Amino acid sequence: MADPDLWKNREIADQKIKELGELNDLVKKFIEIETELKRAEMSIDENSTSVILKKVKNELRQLEIQQLFTGKYDRQSAIVSISAGAGGQDAEDWTRMLYEMYSKFAEKRSWKSKIIHESLGGFQSKTGRHPVKDVAFEVSVKGGGDYVYGYLKSESGVHRLVRISPFSAEKKRHTSFALVEILPQIENLESGNLKIPEENLKFEFFRSSGPGGQNVNKVETAVRVHHLPTGISAASQVERSQSRNREIALNLLKAKLIKLMEKNKISEIEKLKVKVKPEWGSQIRSYVLNPYQLVKDHRTGVETAQVDKVLDGELDLFIESDIIKK
Repeated sequence: MADPDLWKNREIADQKIKELGELNDLVKKFIEIETELKRAEMSIDENSTSVILKKVKNELRQLEIQQLFTGKYDRQSAIVSISAGAGGQDAEDWTRMLYEMYSKFAEKRSWKSKIIHESLGGFQSKTGRHPVKDVAFEVSVKGGGDYVYGYLKSESGVHRLVRISPFSAEKKRHTSFALVEILPQIENLESGNLKIPEENLKFEFFRSSGPGGQNVNKVETAVRVHHLPTGISAASQVERSQSRNREIALNLLKAKLIKLMEKNKISEIEKLKVKVKPEWGSQIRSYVLNPYQLVKDHRTGVETAQVDKVLDGELDLFIESDIIKK
């Protein structure tokens, strides 16, 4: 870092600073693990020693998994978008359940989650929850991404729920679907390099709303932006300022376009001319609550009958299995 030639190229310098920060973080984690092992060695309480060793084992496991993250954006924070698919009210209720599941997963890891946009369905007293048509929220770690996108990216896809519908008077079994999309939180510098012609964008402004349709404010501060050539859209209503929501929605749209460009192996946004349709396809995971209880990932074959724990945010079994498989 003391080399004066390094600072002649700001982009290279920034990359070196980032790499140095990541290396310092890794060294710090190993020092913390060493400290914990010394505590375990000095402890005379078997229960305390067991707890410490279990914690160390988990930390080493996480470090091992992080070495498998080689994607460009794996270390970044993530934007999680969930939208209801086929299934009517059940699908909207399923969208809410998935939002709660991922929020609890983030909470268990001491990650922060912040809603960017939420479109609510009508109030349903039978479930006591507000069904959600679609929701987008940011998941991050204080001070940096800490591989949030790396952990969550494999959750992208269609999630299927089978249960006795709480909305069915006949108590019939119902199947519903929701689409989960995981996007990296693109850094401002990178998103700024993606130029979208103004004629390809359409902005809509509306009032931010809360549960039950109550207005959070009386002016149209919420923003939704559409990319006309592809049909992709993004929205934000988290801020009180329309200009700030416009900025957030546009950055989210750019993240979606960048991911699509990488998937299609193209480098110019002008080539994204064909109308893109939501790729529902077949489900990546099924959650069966009736006539038996089972959560099964159709990509890895991993399954568990502990449905309640999975819906309570215990997703490590599925997420880590997919990461290791790849």
